[in-house]
Amino acid sequence: MSSRAPQDTGHAAQRLWSVDEHLADVLAAIRPLEPIELQLLDAQGCVLVEDVTVPVALPPFDNSSMDGYAVRTADVQGASEEFPAVLTVIGDVAAGSGELPTVGPGQAARIMTGAPLPPGAEAVVPVEWTDGGSGGGAAAGMTPASAAPEGAGGEVRVHRAAEARAHVRARGSDVQAGDLALAAGTVLGPPQIALLAAIGRGTVRVRPRPRVVVLSTGSELVQPGESLAAGTIYDSNSFALAAAARDAGAIAYRVGAVADDAETLRSTIEDQLIRADLLVTTGGVSVGAYDVVKEALTSVGTADEEADGGRMDFRKLAMQPGKPQGFGTIGPDHTPLLALPGNPVSSYVSFELFVRPAIRALMGLADVSRPSVRAVLEADKALGSPAGRRQFLRGKYDAQSGTVSPVGGSGSHLIAALAHADSLMVVPEDVTSVEPGAELEVVLLG
Repeated sequence: MSSRAPQDTGHAAQRLWSVDEHLADVLAAIRPLEPIELQLLDAQGCVLVEDVTVPVALPPFDNSSMDGYAVRTADVQGASEEFPAVLTVIGDVAAGSGELPTVGPGQAARIMTGAPLPPGAEAVVPVEWTDGGSGGGAAAGMTPASAAPEGAGGEVRVHRAAEARAHVRARGSDVQAGDLALAAGTVLGPPQIALLAAIGRGTVRVRPRPRVVVLSTGSELVQPGESLAAGTIYDSNSFALAAAARDAGAIAYRVGAVADDAETLRSTIEDQLIRADLLVTTGGVSVGAYDVVKEALTSVGTADEEADGGRMDFRKLAMQPGKPQGFGTIGPDHTPLLALPGNPVSSYVSFELFVRPAIRALMGLADVSRPSVRAVLEADKALGSPAGRRQFLRGKYDAQSGTVSPVGGSGSHLIAALAHADSLMVVPEDVTSVEPGAELEVVLLG
């Protein structure tokens, strides 16, 4: 069973925003990026904005699915190893062949996989069903044409009968001209790009992948590979969030850690606007004396700043981890900026809940959030949660058993546990204790 408590909404002047309210506020400010025409490989990961129809049938002609011989079915009827059908080989038909030989009674043409079925032929017998023109037993393969051009002539013994259309790929058996190849809203991965190329499309109209700039703040941050001095730590947040942005479908630019200086940060942000559809900062959004993001951007929102396209709001959310959050727009193009807390787990959870949906909305996708399931808690003891906060705990989900187990503690600095989790267990605001065996919402991260 789960223990429930009334939600703590805080004082009216400093009310706690719910997770859902904050996400709705973010998404209300996001507009999908304008469509552009891109070359196929440049469109990978982008969202199609138009229905694509098939201009030509695939395959565009009847062709062989095997290396073998194109034959008339009457000529191989009743053929066996003891009494093979002996046919005259009149030539080769290779993939890409233009002028094709006509297969008449008692004749066969060597044919390669993907080559067009020649006139007169009704089926293909695999080379393994023949002697390959050698006059011996069953062939394992064909003599290369370059090594023995005469292999395209002579006789071939066929050891098995073939029904009409055997080993023939029919014209239009994949898609017919006029069929819908891909619908608007499709994310273009390798199979979709293959289909576009196969039907002759060299370019496609899509919404581009959003450009996301990630900045971490803190004078204590050192880049991986450098030596740590007293009181310093490695910058993991900018790497984690840049990787998460790529995973969400964006083009990510990671900016090295910015020291705790408001003017430097503001200048850095302004410099990055030229290549950003979305800005993400991490750290400096709480109430400390060195919370540089809040200091640098709080002034954005005055009448003059709003005239230039800026409006920032720093707020507290009824969630754990990730209570302090900032959101607004900055610069003449009203570029969205999400300011996330600096603790690694708080930062990552905030990204999954708010930044990932923003990226997906910029791409023009309707389904912007991670999928979630219901699962049964498997744990040694009850999980505690603060009253009035929606808590997100790291978990390991077992789809086969429908259970989820906690990974690590609830501390927002425990990044090692995050690396071993594949889900987030959601404890609602009005629940203070979740007993083993209780059912929870689980957000799937993989």
